[in-house]
Amino acid sequence: MLAHAMVMTAGSWAVAALVMAGLWVVARRIRNHGIVDVGWTYLVGGLALAHAGAGAGAGAGPRRALVAAMFGVWAVRLGTYLLRDRVLGRPEDGRYAALRQSWGDAADARFFWFYQAQAAAAAGFAIPALFPSMNRSPSIVPLEWAAALLWAMALAGEALADWQLARFKAQPGHRGLTCRAGLWRYSRHPNYFFEWTVWVAFALFSAASPLGTVAVACPLAMLYLLFKVTGIPATEAQAVRSRGEDYRRYQATTSVFVPWWPRAAPVEVAPR
Repeated sequence: MLAHAMVMTAGSWAVAALVMAGLWVVARRIRNHGIVDVGWTYLVGGLALAHAGAGAGAGAGPRRALVAAMFGVWAVRLGTYLLRDRVLGRPEDGRYAALRQSWGDAADARFFWFYQAQAAAAAGFAIPALFPSMNRSPSIVPLEWAAALLWAMALAGEALADWQLARFKAQPGHRGLTCRAGLWRYSRHPNYFFEWTVWVAFALFSAASPLGTVAVACPLAMLYLLFKVTGIPATEAQAVRSRGEDYRRYQATTSVFVPWWPRAAPVEVAPR
């Protein structure tokens, strides 16, 4: 089983590398590297569906169907939202525009390797669908049902956060202001929190299958990426650049990740 999983993952990486190379060419033409987020999401979903399909003759059909549905619905919802929000008729996301500017003449080459890193990540993040797809046990166990329930709740939370933010941004009078509506009152990044929870659910589902506990690396890696790499630091830096003091006040009162009650604003003492 382990050897088969390694072969499948290596094949996924090769496919992902080709897809991301093509996407890099497209991004250069349209001058919008926000497309990488869309491509990554659809790619992970596609690789997961391929794993579920390749489990024919090995893994039990109901489990493969369930894991395929979970990954498929997640990819279609998030990928389509990102496509509309960051690519179609939109300027390049400020995070990628800042990278383009800081990298200067080397931007095209560095973006190419950035896309290839995303390809490797896509192959890795499809692993939670791989081991369940090879599980021959005919019955879906309670841990898998619990994971599916957690997945549904997290997906609904992320969709709600995205909808609330989109509705806020659609109002012309809100330009330059920070969204504090709904879930955004309790977390500066509720979409990231629920996206991470989706990956916790995928890992739990995988953990019910032989060797599937390796998938715990996915939510751990996601947490690292969100807090240290392309997630929260870049998003907040762009928010401060575009919204200034309004966002700094938001940072002072609102939880960065886990939804929680807002803190009282700090009292400013006028100098004597």
